[in-house]
Amino acid sequence: MKRSLGPFNATVLAFGFAFLYLPILLLVVYSFNASRLVTVWGGFSTQWYVALWNNQPLLDAAWITLRLAFTSATLATVLGTLAAIALVRYGRFRGRTIFTGMVYAPMVMPEVITGLSLLLLFVAIDFDRGFWTVMLAHVTLTMCFVTVVVQSRLLTFDRSLEEAAMDLGATPLQTFMKVTLPIIFPAIGAGFLLAFTLSLDDLVIASFTSGPGATTLPMRIYSQVRLGVTPEINAASTILIGIVAIGVISAGLLTKRKIAEEAEAEKKAAQAEAAEIKAAMADNEVPAN
Repeated sequence: MKRSLGPFNATVLAFGFAFLYLPILLLVVYSFNASRLVTVWGGFSTQWYVALWNNQPLLDAAWITLRLAFTSATLATVLGTLAAIALVRYGRFRGRTIFTGMVYAPMVMPEVITGLSLLLLFVAIDFDRGFWTVMLAHVTLTMCFVTVVVQSRLLTFDRSLEEAAMDLGATPLQTFMKVTLPIIFPAIGAGFLLAFTLSLDDLVIASFTSGPGATTLPMRIYSQVRLGVTPEINAASTILIGIVAIGVISAGLLTKRKIAEEAEAEKKAAQAEAAEIKAAMADNEVPAN
């Protein structure tokens, strides 16, 4: 039985979405404000996007952020995929409990604690803080999210496909590269986009682990906001929101598309099996005298 939303639930839902997304919408709208005063509407204009293009410190921070997000997301995707395979395929190996806790700890631990602990680590080993320390910190943060996404896909994986490939003479590596990897690739892609998004808008951990020449865009925006919000910050924040939204939507579409393809493949397989059974029954029928 289909239940209606109801006026009370619809009102609460509308206020909830307004509380979450109305400030973001206002920021996007005022990024096209012609006035220099960010709280006074002076007409539609794209001049602040042009000014942002000529703001070299913000552009440098954006370039560092993109390189950092891509590098850390790539490494986190590789490590997270390997961790998911180890947790799903190798059963109760020695040290599994400790390994599982280490993988998932950054997901539930406050970012302040993670950033502070990594800062103390880098100071203890006398490792100069900069681009690579932030990258390692972001890998630590995002790898667990990739592990969760890929692990959920591996738990529903049909192992008979791998067994059939190996029965036909494929090696374990060939089976993984030609059978397993293409099937779980949408989950890996979703994990990469999620890791990229998390790295792109991280502020807390980057603030602890960054050094000279490694100022990210969120750090630059935050430092300027403390002196007063400018229309250029609205424009930069709008671009950042757009990139994050594209990443999240792409990850969702990849997962949804793969689920739809699997459902369609199962439907076709069931129809083919039913047709074979029907044909076999027709062949076995004894003609009446």
